[in-house]
Parts: sequence; C-alpha cells; structure tokens
Amino acid sequence: MSNIPETGRTRRVAIRLVAIQILVLSLLLTLGGRLWYLQIRNGEQYTEEASRNHVQEVVTPAVRGAILDANGVPLADNENRLVVSADRTELLKQPDDGEAVLARVAGVLGMKEKDVTDKVRLCDAQTPQPCWNGSPYQPIPISDEATSQQALQIVERPDQFPGITAEPTAVRRYGKPKGAKTAQVLGYLSPVSDEEIAEREASGKPPLLRSDQIGRAGLERTYDSELRGTAGVTRHEVDNLGRVIGKAGSTPAKPGSTVVTSIDSRVQALAEKELVQAMKEARTQFDHNTGRNYKADSGAIVVMEAKTGRVVAMASAPTYDPNVWVGGIDADEYRKLTGEKSNYPLLNRATQGQAAPGSIFKVVSTAAAVRAGYPLDGRYDCSSAFDIEGHSFKNFESQSYGPISLGRALEVSCDTVFYRLAYQEWKKDGGNDPKKPKDWFFRTAKDFGLGSATGVDLPSEADGRIPDRKWKKDYYDLNKDAWCEQAKSKKDDYGTAIARENCAEGFRMRAGDTVNFSIGQGDTLVTPIQMASIYAAISNGGTIYEPAVGKAVISPDGARVKELKPKVKGKLPISRKTRDYMDEALAGVATRGTAAWRFGGWPQAKIPMHAKTGTAEVYGKQTTSWFATYTKEYSIVMTISQGGTGSGASAPAVRKIYNALYGVDGGGGVNKKNGLLPKPKTELPKINKDGTIQQADLDKKRRSWRDTKTPSAPTSTPGAGTTDLDDALPPSSSDQALAPAGGSGAVPPVLAALPADRPHRVQHARKRP
Repeated sequence: MSNIPETGRTRRVAIRLVAIQILVLSLLLTLGGRLWYLQIRNGEQYTEEASRNHVQEVVTPAVRGAILDANGVPLADNENRLVVSADRTELLKQPDDGEAVLARVAGVLGMKEKDVTDKVRLCDAQTPQPCWNGSPYQPIPISDEATSQQALQIVERPDQFPGITAEPTAVRRYGKPKGAKTAQVLGYLSPVSDEEIAEREASGKPPLLRSDQIGRAGLERTYDSELRGTAGVTRHEVDNLGRVIGKAGSTPAKPGSTVVTSIDSRVQALAEKELVQAMKEARTQFDHNTGRNYKADSGAIVVMEAKTGRVVAMASAPTYDPNVWVGGIDADEYRKLTGEKSNYPLLNRATQGQAAPGSIFKVVSTAAAVRAGYPLDGRYDCSSAFDIEGHSFKNFESQSYGPISLGRALEVSCDTVFYRLAYQEWKKDGGNDPKKPKDWFFRTAKDFGLGSATGVDLPSEADGRIPDRKWKKDYYDLNKDAWCEQAKSKKDDYGTAIARENCAEGFRMRAGDTVNFSIGQGDTLVTPIQMASIYAAISNGGTIYEPAVGKAVISPDGARVKELKPKVKGKLPISRKTRDYMDEALAGVATRGTAAWRFGGWPQAKIPMHAKTGTAEVYGKQTTSWFATYTKEYSIVMTISQGGTGSGASAPAVRKIYNALYGVDGGGGVNKKNGLLPKPKTELPKINKDGTIQQADLDKKRRSWRDTKTPSAPTSTPGAGTTDLDDALPPSSSDQALAPAGGSGAVPPVLAALPADRPHRVQHARKRP
C-alpha cells in the first residue's frame, strides 16, 4: 500500500521535469532564433546602427549663395559676424554641467542667464522654443551679435570659458542697395521643420539637416536648392559617455550657387520710393464719393522688359525690412508682419494681390469685339448712360462723346461703347437661355492669359478670376443657401436686394454681369503682374512671356553658368492690324486722352509712350487706381488700393520712373547718358578668374568700384561685398582690398580679420578722380 503513493509521486515529478525540459528547450530555441535574426539575417543593419553609437556627426552648414541684381550688386548675401557658440560635450564635463560657464557667458554678452541656458538646451516634444534642434555634438550658437571685445574676453580666457568659442560665421544679410528693400521679391529664411525633413527623405532628394535654413518666400524659396549648397560633415568617435576620443573622417562643405536676377537695384529703389510717395499723396486727396480722403492702404508696381518678360523692378506696399528674419524673428515682429493692423506686408501684391482692373481691361474687350466681328473704325455711340432692363449703366462722370471709333473709345475710356458691344453679344449668345454661346469676351480674356498664373518664378502666385459661365454656376452652388437665407430678411438694403436676386437666378449669366465684365468690373480679378505681361505683349507685337526675376545661376567657382532664357507662354489672340490699331490708340491716351494731362511735354517723337488709365469700383471701398503703360523697351503697371483714379494717383509716379529710366528732364529733353536704364541690360555681370562676380561700374562720375574677395575668411561667397554704392570710402591711389588687421600676435588668429566693435564687411575700394 505504501508503494502506490510513492509511484504516483514519482510519475508526477517525471512529468514536471519533462515539462520543464520542454520549456527550457523552447526558450533556448526562441533565443537562438532571435540571435540568428539579429546577428545573421539583419546583422549588417545592426552593425551599422551600432557603429553610429560611437561615431557622431557634426554638421558644418554650407555658405548660402548670394542673390545679385543685374549689375552684380548683392541684394542678399552673407556677412561675417562673431558668433559665440557652446559645445555641450565640453559643458557636460563640468561638475555643474556648465551652468557657471554659461552664467559667465551671459555676463560678458549682456544677456540674461535664462536666455543663454534656454538656447543651449535640446529640443523635444515638451521643450518650447528657444531650444536647439540640431545635433548635440554640434556647436550651438548663443549670439551672432558679439563685439570683438566681447569675443576677446572669451577667447583669451579658455580656462574660464571651457567649451565656448567665438568665431566669424556667415550670416544672411539683405543689404538694401540704394535703399531698395526688395523684401517680397527676395523672401526670407527660417529653420527647417521635422515635417520637411521627413518629406525630403521620402522624396529621394538630398536630405535636409536639422541645422538647415530653408527659403520660405520669394527667390529664397524658388531657388532654395541652388542657393543652399551642400553641408559639410565631420565624424567624431565618441565613447559610451559621449566624450570625443578621435576623428573618423570628414566631408567639406560646398557653398551654394549665386543667382543673378534681372532686378536693377537703382530702379527697384526708385519704384519703392515712388509707390510710397504716390500713396502718401493720394491720402491728401478728397474723395467726393465717400466724403473723406482716400485711404490708399496698399499698392504695387511692376517694371518689366517688354521683349523678354524679365522683371526690372517689383514693389509692394506696405513693405518691411527682410533683415528682421535674420537670426530668428521674435513674437512681436512676427505679429506685426502677419497682423491685419499692419495690412499684411508679407503679401507680394504684385503677384498675389487681386483686384478688379477697371478700364485697363478695355484692351481685352477691344480685341474681343474685333474677334466677334465689329470693325475697329466703326461708329459706336458713346452716350452718358446705357439702360438695360431698368438698370442705368453710366459712363465715367457721365460724359458723352457721341459716335466714336473703338480707338477713340480707348483714348477717352468710354464705358458705354463697351457696354453696348457686350450687351449685343450677350443677346446673340441667347441671353438668359443660351444654346451654344460663343462668349467672345470671356474667351478672349482667357486667351490673353487672364484667370491663370503667369508662371513668374516667385511662389504662391494668384490666378486672378474670369467670372465666366462655369464660374457662375460653381459659385452659385457654393453660396445659394446663404443667399436664400439672407433673402428672407425684411431689410431693404443693397446687400439684401443682391441676395434675393442671386437666390433666384445667381447661376445665370445675366446682362449686367456681361456689361460689367466688359469694363473690368464685377467679379473680375487680375494681378499687376498679369496686366504688365499683357501690356508688354502689346508692345512687342503679341508675344506673351512668362515673367521672370531669375536671370542666371552661377556655380561657386564661376565655372558653370546656367542662363535662364525667356520663356514664351503664348500669343495674343489678335492680328497684326488689330495690334497696330490698339498701339496707336494707346499712344493717343498719353497725348490726347485720359492720361494726356500727366504726360504734357513728354518726348513722344523720340520715346513713344502708350498708356491706359483705370479706376475700378469696389463695393464697400473707395476706388482702386490703375495705370498701365509701355514703351518699346518697358511695360510699367501700377495700382493703389483705395487710391482714387488711375491718372490722378498712379500716373505721376509712373511718369517719374520713365523719366529716370530714359534720362528725360523737366522740359522734355532726353539725355540717355543720364538715364538709369535706357535699354534693358542683356549681358550678365563679369565673372573674375577666382569665381567672384564683378559689380558693374554704375557711377563713373563719382567713383570706380570693383568686387574683392573676403581676405582669409572662410565664409567668402561669389558676389559678396558692400551693398550700398553710396558708402563713403577713404580715397586711395589704387584699388585695394581690406587686408587682415593685426600681425603682432596680440590678437587671437580667429579674430584677426575683424575690425573692432562691428561685423566684418567686405568693402569696395575706389580710385581717386
């Protein structure tokens, strides 16, 4: 009896042992499989990742390429600033993790201790800006505004400032030559985001680094890949505590290419000045329609080469100083640039500002009438008003000229001539019940390039709007519920009346829509760059070019030059006869039409001037001033929002720009030697043998200028140099470069090229007269 329990117990023990053996064997097999997976199947991958644990990369940012004007004058380049940086690896070796060192740095730089410690902390999901989002093994900049005396205090006492360096570093600079900010054209830089880094990796393009600055607007964005260059990488061997124990190799940085533009900084400065002055003058003028002075709250101007589409000047107001972005923009400045109170100065109103064009649109309507079969020299009634279905559409200031030709209608800007033509075509197309409408006016506007972007090499260009039948239908579908709800209101105001009308038949192309469109009113929207392209095309015989600011991309060594040739976008939908007829009529606008009072004394025989005035009405606002012009060489279009009439507000400024371009004096005499740019500049700036780009001699009477390389500085870039040709330099007997100062050894070598208390600046020597 006693043996039975013992036997049962033995069996149970044996079963347990077998189970344990199976479990151990399973664990061993699992472990073995995992080891095989890690060491054999994916061994190379994990070996590579393991090597990264003891090799850390330090990125040396590439020097960004310069953006030059057509004469080689830098619009955006780099200047050497003394940048004080901290090495976290060295700081963490201190007993207090470098807190005392950073406190001493703050004292030397005149900064708050918290501001310094915040800048050198690493970014993560919980850490707000400011913080460092680059590699922890890379020097972290604390300040780029140190004086040489401050830098000397740090460099001469390494025992007091371990891990702290003060070195010349390239920092972006927008030089504003002659006062030309060129802000919206140039754009600005800001740090790259995590999303952009991920997107770039997924695209297969060269990766972005956390230390990169990327173009956010303007040319900085369009040509970012050419300007940025390639960052250098130094690989350091580190131990498990992160201490550097050796060097594992390096790849030098490659500077970015230089972008040469068609902008002439002298013309740009003048355009910006005249735009602002015209707006100021408009604000002094009384608006009889509203009972107060004009607001003139914004404006834009485009100066374009008529035969190429290249942009010589482009100004937008209000504007700003692009240097506010350098080194990071603070919250107050950012609010100023993006707030409604400042009227959005970041907006480039030359390419993004949309408004009804008013009468400068009548060149399109003239072409549409001819395509529809109306003769140029026919007789068309220019009455003071035109009545349609109980609505009276009046001529501007209710003037009446009787029967006139289409050419004369352009000269005196007669609205009622175009009203009648558009109404007749609307009836031919079937009125409110069209069958197969030809829509000559809408078709012609699109054939002129309106309703779509011009293709200018600036980002975020607006398309404008041509309110044709499709647009009407789509717009109705989006808004009918709101219109019909407002239509229920018992109010008897203008907005409610329009809502009732739109609720009932907002999808129809009504007669009023068509006649308003014929004079550039209603729902029509254009941009200044679109209208400048159209008037340039009329000037050159009918070729529509894609507007362009970039003219060439030059490699850092000057060996490779990629010229950006003008691109043809299309042809105006008019015959040579129609073009010549319109050309003569637009010349009549300047000599005997609506702009004649602004062009008295103009040398028409030597420099034929062609113009068209425009005054667009906007519901709830004062009228928009438009003035479109061209000569054989240039097209200039200017607009001022809430500025009054075209000839009253915009024309004087445009006249002054033409005077300066051609050298026209107050009495109508022409001395092209005194003109800023009597003919567009076709050649590129001269490239020196060392790859630097030579500035053109723009002021022979006062001084001779030439480009020089930055002496011994590691941040020299092609085209780097002074950006103000009016800087006063001491006379010398021959051209000379600014040489490194100090040879006694008293000044540390890293500071040798830096004059006291100011950033290093490449200067231009001059010759004595």
